[in-house]
Amino acid sequence: MHESTVETAKALRESEKAALLTLLGDEDEAVYAAVRARLLSLGGSAREWLRPHQFSRNRLVAGRVSEILRQLDRDEADQRFSRFCLSHGEDFDLETAAWLLAQTAYPDINVEGYTAMLDEFAGELRSRIALYRRGNQILGRINDFLFREQGFAGNLDGEDEPDHFYLNRVVDRRAGNATSLSLLYAVIARRLGLPVAGVDLAGHFLCRYQTAAEEIYIDAFHHGRLLSRADCVHYLIRNRCDVKDNYLSPVRPRYWLYRLCEQLSELYRRRGETPEFERVSRYLAMIHVRVLT
Repeated sequence: MHESTVETAKALRESEKAALLTLLGDEDEAVYAAVRARLLSLGGSAREWLRPHQFSRNRLVAGRVSEILRQLDRDEADQRFSRFCLSHGEDFDLETAAWLLAQTAYPDINVEGYTAMLDEFAGELRSRIALYRRGNQILGRINDFLFREQGFAGNLDGEDEPDHFYLNRVVDRRAGNATSLSLLYAVIARRLGLPVAGVDLAGHFLCRYQTAAEEIYIDAFHHGRLLSRADCVHYLIRNRCDVKDNYLSPVRPRYWLYRLCEQLSELYRRRGETPEFERVSRYLAMIHVRVLT
């Protein structure tokens, strides 16, 4: 009796799969929306039996299966990033967080490939800076490599877009905003063992190189322009900001991640991309809760 019940349940499950696959070929968008919702509700359990059908001869079915698989992968990436945000305090590996965030939008990226590329950048730079001891000389060699040879640059036209916030796309396109380019600069500097941290300069984001003898600020958005503390103070005065020590102090990884998500959330809001805005806003709530506690 028990075996018969199990076999019947299995047959029903297989018949439901067949029915759902048939309905995926229905041209009625309302039907597709209902089927899509059902498949997404199954979570990862639907992935394996759906995957072969992304190569279906029925182009409509193939396209829809591919879209659903991508959304399932995004949902899984969303859960991984959410768990990361909720399970860490103020300090964590910011590069790991950046890749987890990137996967929420681009779940198929090869993170190992990107980290290997950054390792190669650092390997090339290591030999170039080996003979130098002064900070401006070391940073000058890094700037030549990243901004002149590799072509990284800030979006100087002032028009931000989501790809400026995701580290994989910053690397692909050699373009980003102040927050993401500073992040790129910092993760490469970390590979080189350099004392570089992020600084939130009242509406602009910089990196700071600090030793017992030197304090240099790096504007990665403007091709790595090197600034003094006085330059930063003048920036604050010109922009009618109070000159506060915390504007020139390094931020912790969690705050940096929060700023990245905050700017991305605001961008999605301005663009009217409501699902993406709501997704990133959830991240902000999780990050902010941990900051407050």
